[in-house]
Amino acid sequence: MTKKFTGRHMLTAMLLFFGTVIAVNVVMARFALTTFGGTVVDNSYVASQEYNGWLAKARAQKALGWETDFVVDADRRIEVTSRDAKALIEGARVSGIARHPLGRMPDLGLRFVSMGEGRYRTLEKLPAGRWDVHLTIRRGGDEARLIETLG
Repeated sequence: MTKKFTGRHMLTAMLLFFGTVIAVNVVMARFALTTFGGTVVDNSYVASQEYNGWLAKARAQKALGWETDFVVDADRRIEVTSRDAKALIEGARVSGIARHPLGRMPDLGLRFVSMGEGRYRTLEKLPAGRWDVHLTIRRGGDEARLIETLG
């Protein structure tokens, strides 16, 4: 003999269903609000007006041929090295900022010293974890901006 499906059973089923939906929505909304690091561009119209200039800068940077490798050494210092001896970045001024990808830790300013032969090393140690390193290399009127994720 089977039990009769009553209004109490229907109420329980609806409460479980909608309770699950609401709980999932609350969890997802919490994750969305606590992990979003901010906007990529504050004003898309202004960004669109500058787009061609950004492309020209990117072409000029590529023409320099400054290809680099980023490495975090055992001492947690960042080393930047020229890949190609023909496009050595010797004599350049290198600076940068390390940013936590989710903005949970404050930005860290990076000062680089030349180690010779196109090699540069930070004076500051990079804290443990994953970091986006925004690097600027300047030599004379030439400039290159690089972003690398290090962990």
